[in-house]
Amino acid sequence: MPRIPTILTLLLTAFAPQIAARAGEPSSTPAAQFQIVVSVAEQKLAVVRDGEILKKYTVSTSRFGVGDSYGSYRTPLGQLKVTDKIGTGLAAGAVIHHRQPTGEILSPNAPGRDPIVSRILWLSGQEACNRNAYERCVYIHGTPDEKHLGRPMSFGCIRMRSTDVIELYAETPVGTNVSIVSGRLPGDGSSSPFQALFGFADLLRGAKAP
Repeated sequence: MPRIPTILTLLLTAFAPQIAARAGEPSSTPAAQFQIVVSVAEQKLAVVRDGEILKKYTVSTSRFGVGDSYGSYRTPLGQLKVTDKIGTGLAAGAVIHHRQPTGEILSPNAPGRDPIVSRILWLSGQEACNRNAYERCVYIHGTPDEKHLGRPMSFGCIRMRSTDVIELYAETPVGTNVSIVSGRLPGDGSSSPFQALFGFADLLRGAKAP
C-alpha cells in the first residue's frame, strides 16, 4: 500500500484550511495552494485553491479507461505535475502537431478533424502508477471535438474546449500538482471536506489498473 501516505498527504494539504477553521485554529497551509483535480467519473476538471473548488470545466478522458501501460491509450490515475506548457500566444483552434503549431486554425466541431489544438499542459507522473505519463505524452489539451466533451472519448489525454484550456493555461504555472481520480471531485455533494475521502478511496482501487 505505498500510495496511502501520498493520498493522505494530498487530502490533509488540500483541506487543511477547512479542518483548521472547524477546530478554531489558524491554518499553517501556505497562501493560495493551487492544484488541478480531474474526475474520471464526472468528466470534470476542477481548479482548487486552498481546498476550495474555484472553477469546473467539462473534459474528456480516455475512451479505453484508466491505466498507464504503453500502447494502452488510457488515462493514468494518481498524482502528476505540469512539467511543460506549449502554445503560448496561439489562437484558439490553432492546430499543434508534434508540439509545434502547423499554422492551421480549426473552428469548434470542424467535421472530420480531431487534432490537438490551442494549448498543451504536459504532465509527468509522480507515482509508480503513472510513471510512464510523460513518455506517453499525456497532456491536458484543447480539442475541436467539443460536442463529445463530458464523455470519455480521448486516447489517454484530458481534452478541453479551446476557450477553457486557454484560460486554464494562463492560470497554471509549471510545477502545478494535478490529481486524476476515478471517483467524484473532492467535496462534491457535501460541504464537509471529509467527504473527499470517499472520492480518493477510488484512487487506491484504480491505481493498480494496467
